[in-house]
Amino acid sequence: MESHDNNSIKIILITGGTKSGKSEFAEHLARKVHNLTYIALSESRPNDKNWQKKILQHRRRRPKDWQLIETNNLINILKKEKGPILIDSIGGFIMENINRQDDEWEQKVIILLDLLKERYSATFIVGEQVGWGLVSEYEIGNIYIERIGDLQRKISQISHENWLTINGRAIKLDNIGFEIPT
Repeated sequence: MESHDNNSIKIILITGGTKSGKSEFAEHLARKVHNLTYIALSESRPNDKNWQKKILQHRRRRPKDWQLIETNNLINILKKEKGPILIDSIGGFIMENINRQDDEWEQKVIILLDLLKERYSATFIVGEQVGWGLVSEYEIGNIYIERIGDLQRKISQISHENWLTINGRAIKLDNIGFEIPT
């Protein structure tokens, strides 16, 4: 695997299913970058013991010298943070905006993509692969599935590296595939 420094990379997208190893792999790649800020996109959910256990596992894995920002407002953070970042996970951005109408959602996506393209530092983005199985019986579930699929496709188009994690393995998609013409 190639060595990463702040000048050799820009956007790296790592996606995968639940428990596929996507966060661990993103953290593995990001360890080679100095002065990294880890952006945890989620609600704290203090009454959800399983969620708290998962957060604790993530915290234990991260190097102590990484700065941590726990937030639901990715756009504001991207406006401020100029150094290298790891976003885990982009699904939090979807959830923060899940109730927005389609036109308002599209405006948020444009702002997000513009901010990502403007960055000069390494940007690692973890995302969930969903929609490979059953269709949700709930409208909100289908909105999430469609929005995350569309957003990750758009991020992939501006990424310098695209990875898929599955069964604890990482596959560099850029080496085995090509972008589907639209």
